[in-house]
Amino acid sequence: MSEQVATQQRLNMDWMLEELASSVPQTRNVVVLSSDGLCMAQCGTDTDTADRLAAACAGLQSLSAAIAAEFPHRDGRMKLVVVEVDGGFFYLMAAGAGAYLAVLADDDVDAGLMGQRMRDLVARIGQHLSSPPRSDRQIP
Repeated sequence: MSEQVATQQRLNMDWMLEELASSVPQTRNVVVLSSDGLCMAQCGTDTDTADRLAAACAGLQSLSAAIAAEFPHRDGRMKLVVVEVDGGFFYLMAAGAGAYLAVLADDDVDAGLMGQRMRDLVARIGQHLSSPPRSDRQIP
């Protein structure tokens, strides 16, 4: 895939995240990432911050999947991680094949509303929020 096509796809996905960010007060950043930490789309943040969040999220989703695998009779996939830190919340939700939706929000965010809007977004546009595995042929 050419760099121009990849950039256009990223820009096309960014608008999808704006509705989530604007509909939940106290939302700071919204990022869609691939399972290997590549930022696919962003809203409310600059490219460097989005790339750092995506890379950190890849490690967190991998850790979550390892923990989920310990539950018997389950497929071991991570569905949702919520981390509360001093000053806010971090949400990470599975959002399609090999893709994840990540949100940073201030500490007075409505957690229930955030979870609901994230689920709604994933249900509506989940097919657009996927990142198929890369093959060796795609590596330059």
